Amino acid sequence: MIIIGIAGGTGSGKTTVVTKIAKNLPEENLTILPQDAYYKDNSALTFDERKKINYDHPNSIDFDLLLKHIKSLQKGKEIHQPIYSYITHSRSDDYKVVHPKEILIVEGILVFTSEQLRKLCDIKIFVHTDADDRLIRRIRRDITERGRDVSEVLNRYEKTLKPMHNQFIEPTMKYADMIVPIGGENKVAIDILVSMIKEKIGK
Repeated sequence: MIIIGIAGGTGSGKTTVVTKIAKNLPEENLTILPQDAYYKDNSALTFDERKKINYDHPNSIDFDLLLKHIKSLQKGKEIHQPIYSYITHSRSDDYKVVHPKEILIVEGILVFTSEQLRKLCDIKIFVHTDADDRLIRRIRRDITERGRDVSEVLNRYEKTLKPMHNQFIEPTMKYADMIVPIGGENKVAIDILVSMIKEKIGK
């Protein structure tokens, strides 16, 4: 199994990069694990308490479970990937059955903050995009997909997202084997990545 880690700031275009890579690879050979599915289970807390959690801090991620699932997939075992709700800020009772395949992509803003996870990655990619562009994308996404208003998004960006990005996410760019500027619009970088992956599969 080839494990590819893809990190970058919120709204940087990570998901677009993953989607475009996936379109150029056989679907039956590819599994994608989103870091966002592995937020810790905070269902024991009240809704107001869950809303106050800093979801851009590495402590918000259940890395133990994520690493356990990756290692299970490496051994050829299926896993039950959690499903996380941004509306209730908690894990759903449902889960997604994920089967092991030849290529595994692990994607999320904090994936390179875990040394153990970095060591499991055969290729590490950091998607780097201008801060203003990332903020605009985040506003659009949170309003349309997560039911938040502009004031709430901007307040969270100023108090949480920006400082967490500077403290935890941006510094992990140094671990990347390849940095992809301007996200999913960088066709040359994506073509190179696809070629790298196919070469590793061939070996």
